[in-house]
Amino acid sequence: MQDRRQSVRDKVFYGAVAEINERGSTMDCVVRNISEGGACVEFGDAVHLPEELNLSVARKGRSFLARLIWRQANKVGLAFRIMTSDTPVSDLDERVRRSEIKKRQLQRRINELLGQG
Repeated sequence: MQDRRQSVRDKVFYGAVAEINERGSTMDCVVRNISEGGACVEFGDAVHLPEELNLSVARKGRSFLARLIWRQANKVGLAFRIMTSDTPVSDLDERVRRSEIKKRQLQRRINELLGQG
């Protein structure tokens, strides 16, 4: 197979999530190599993917709208069309922070109702 990449890819082992349709269906995957223009991504099993998907790479803190270029068993080659975010893809920290604030508010209210505060 002829290598037609425009930039050299770095060999990596990053966990990622592929969004495979508008309804938010996701699949975990592993990025095997990556560059500014694309990536080789490996899935647990051979999967059917749409021609375009959103790839979120938490380690890089980025998401990419990508076009499927090739597929071979459980690996696919993706060309990045646009970077859709430059912020961490996981909002877990923010959700935990909001949860802790809400917990403190509820605990204060419970204490008020029990006459302890």
